[in-house]
Amino acid sequence: MRRPSWVPEGTDLDKPNAARVYDYYLGGSHNFEVDREMARKALALWPELPQIMRSNRAFLRRAVVQLAERGFSRFLDIGSGIPTFGAVHEIARTVRPESQVVYVDRDPVAVAHSRLLLAEDHGCSVVQADLRHVEDLLARPEVVEILAAGEPVAVLLVAVAHFVTDEEDPWKLIATVRDALPPGSALVLSHASLEGRPDQAEDHQRLYRMTPTPLTMRTHEQITAMFEGFELLEPGVVYLPQWRPDQPESVGEHPERMTGVAGVGLLP
Repeated sequence: MRRPSWVPEGTDLDKPNAARVYDYYLGGSHNFEVDREMARKALALWPELPQIMRSNRAFLRRAVVQLAERGFSRFLDIGSGIPTFGAVHEIARTVRPESQVVYVDRDPVAVAHSRLLLAEDHGCSVVQADLRHVEDLLARPEVVEILAAGEPVAVLLVAVAHFVTDEEDPWKLIATVRDALPPGSALVLSHASLEGRPDQAEDHQRLYRMTPTPLTMRTHEQITAMFEGFELLEPGVVYLPQWRPDQPESVGEHPERMTGVAGVGLLP
């Protein structure tokens, strides 16, 4: 297919891409037919996927607002994906207009879009780096700068760690990020859970093995262990709709059907 102008040279247009599939679920336009085809296959297995993605995005919004209300104005969004509705800087600045965000993603299409969108925003920067190569990520000048001031930084790992395999050790990678943070910093994390819909888990993981970003769903215990060294805010690690909902009735009778779990932790 012809390469659209917004897609960087060298992008493989024949394989589905997790960031573009996510964009499709959220109603975005930065995706190709190969991504939509994968999404349709996933929806045939799991019709609630778009609702799950929106629930994940709603958790991100609530967490960023609450941290901004606590005084956070520095955010490091790792695995930020393609900019879609309600980017982190837009959310944070509704509370703290001076908020700065460093967006990090390993996908060249996501990075190209982010740079285009944020070209005139001097409070935001975009880095192409990979959590799996954490030392390289932490050495990038933009990341060094946001950590160097000594002010608390909120690290966002929203729907990211499940794209890191057990062999790549996401627990160790997150601990390395934690050890680089100033005191009082925060970790915002969501992750696909095995317990929520065990009947769907294997088929969904098999589908993602077709992409360059295979998915590893994990247990509640394994996900909670990613917060080692952080003090979890109430209500702890819970299903996405259960984390500090705007209205209690919005949680519904079966929050586990959103399958992802999430939490926010603070460094002492």
